[in-house]
Amino acid sequence: MENNKSIFIATAQPFSGKSIVALGLVDMLLAKTQKIGYFKPIINDKPTVKKDSHIDTLINHFKLPIQYDKSYAYTKEEANTLAEAGLQGEIIDTIISKYKSLEEAYDFTIIEGSDFLGEGTAFEFDANVTIAKNLGTPVVIVTSGDGKNISQITNSAIVTIKNFLHRKVKVIAVVVNKVDPDEVDEVKKELQKQLKKDMLVTVIPKITELKSPSMKEVKEHLNAEVMFGENYLTNRADHFIFGAMQIANFLNHIKQNVLIVTPGDRADIIMASLQANLSKNYPKIAGIVLTGGFEIAESVIRLIEGSNIMVPILRVEEPSFYAATKVAAIHSKISADDTEKIHIAVNTFRKYMDMDALEKEIAAFKPVGMTPRMFQYQLVSWAKSKKKHIVLPEGKDERVLKAADRLVKQGIVNVTLLGDVNEIMTSISRLGLCINQENCQIINPQESFYYDDYVNTLFELRKGKNMPLEVAKDLMTDVAYFGTMMVHKGHADGMVSGAIHTTAHTIRPALQFVKTKPGISLVSSVFFMCLPDRVTVFGDCAININPTAEELAEIAISSADTSSKFGIEPRVAMLSYSSGQSGTGEDVEKVRKATEIVKEKRPEIKVEGPIQYDAAVDPITGKQKMPDSEVAGNASVLIFPDLNTGNNTYKAVQRETGAIAIGPMLQGLNKPVNDLSRGCTVDDIFNTVVITAIQAQED
Repeated sequence: MENNKSIFIATAQPFSGKSIVALGLVDMLLAKTQKIGYFKPIINDKPTVKKDSHIDTLINHFKLPIQYDKSYAYTKEEANTLAEAGLQGEIIDTIISKYKSLEEAYDFTIIEGSDFLGEGTAFEFDANVTIAKNLGTPVVIVTSGDGKNISQITNSAIVTIKNFLHRKVKVIAVVVNKVDPDEVDEVKKELQKQLKKDMLVTVIPKITELKSPSMKEVKEHLNAEVMFGENYLTNRADHFIFGAMQIANFLNHIKQNVLIVTPGDRADIIMASLQANLSKNYPKIAGIVLTGGFEIAESVIRLIEGSNIMVPILRVEEPSFYAATKVAAIHSKISADDTEKIHIAVNTFRKYMDMDALEKEIAAFKPVGMTPRMFQYQLVSWAKSKKKHIVLPEGKDERVLKAADRLVKQGIVNVTLLGDVNEIMTSISRLGLCINQENCQIINPQESFYYDDYVNTLFELRKGKNMPLEVAKDLMTDVAYFGTMMVHKGHADGMVSGAIHTTAHTIRPALQFVKTKPGISLVSSVFFMCLPDRVTVFGDCAININPTAEELAEIAISSADTSSKFGIEPRVAMLSYSSGQSGTGEDVEKVRKATEIVKEKRPEIKVEGPIQYDAAVDPITGKQKMPDSEVAGNASVLIFPDLNTGNNTYKAVQRETGAIAIGPMLQGLNKPVNDLSRGCTVDDIFNTVVITAIQAQED
């Protein structure tokens, strides 16, 4: 399995201090590699309105080799519009696609979750969990301790962590920012007590230098005019005071890095502030905001201009109270030009985070399972990577035509449709599809250039079975026989049929002359069951009615190999009505024997059996019933003892959970031929063609 190449920074509240973690992680990873990508799936504003401060700061400060437009997928408004229209799947597909292109281009990608500002906060939190799950990436959770007691801090962190763990998303670290310095050790101890030992806990105290806004942020937040001292806008404002009292009293309130808010007609306060800033006896001030829209007297302006002022003086129309309220509401962000704050953030991360442990956790992470969206994305990517030619014999079926249209439009496979050409072209026109005889081959078997050749080939292949030439001619007018012969002769790479034909009708020609691979005695099938949070492989649910122990072992081995080829780590559960040594009876013994055969023939396959369904898939039940098993509670390949059990179970799971069942995919044939159910949807046909194309890449 590939090394982990990403990490997701998530939070459950605004202003949690994610930038410390983001800056610290980039700084840490740049010591290992220069090719770092940064990806924030959903940003707040269009770049033309306002750039995301985190993305902008990280790209510019660290000179990351990524363009801004590649670093996000949607604005919040775009994502909310799609979500309201019920198109969450489209959001996830686009995010996966964008992320995958970054994953290919960079050695490591840092992913940042949403900011939780304004409306749609519940959607955003769920979106962050869903995105992390679908990208198969470990998570660092960041929470804020600002304004909370120890109990509130720990409860908030635990609830957030549990939400991710409940969806089987791996949380490798939790970072609590902005904690009262006196409570740091207590918060850390309390969290470590309640969390698993392998989860890193980092608690960072309030850092005044990071919390305080710069005068540039004050200017932007107040939309203020800069009258003097533009070169000093990087000054940090740690607190503010009203300049509305007598000078003697006012001077007593000046503290380090104070912002003075005073009416613009208080020349005495202005001059006293500037003088105090120059005096050795008073601390340095951050700046002055002049309120009320007053014009400063010409004499005062001359005095200021002739002085060595080292503070910015801003001017606003609002009265002092409103200006001060706005200043108090500023949540400082770290901008690309504020190198001092960036260095403080990076050093803070280095100081409080256990860097070695974090690096080990990131490197050791292995995604368990694959989400349906990621699986389907991978399937299409694999199919496109080495384009194959698939024949669809049921060209007169509307579902087949719609699926073919999608496949051709997306450039996934080359398609041949079989049937009456005029009838097919009329249907295409009526349905308003884009396929035509230029981008899709449409063949009537009887009128084909290859018809006679195919007839003779079939006649020769079946001569030993006493097939007369006339029967061969008749059979070759059948679309299933013609399509299968295209595959046999190498004129197509695979076939998908069954939308209007029985399984037997689809498979019979393949068994007659495509035949099974060397060393394989039977054809079996699997379904890829796309459950809400993972993909599992079910076999055999379509072909073998009551396999023997030897056949069951062969089905298990074929299914494990299929699972591996499709990116799902095989952990095979041989299902029965009892687990381990607890049950007896002929049916249990068959499964027990089949399990032993698998272990003997392929010792590298992780296999458990006999095992019940609940013990195979539920971690808690699995641990109770078979505590020492590598498979129990975490099975990815489920082998059913007979067709009755397998077929009913896959249909029950599909209906009750809303799972997408891709398949059946046939295993064991020399070339890929796959069957559809007669109740199949356009999506079913599309997915089956994609997996058939991937199977064909093995040849």
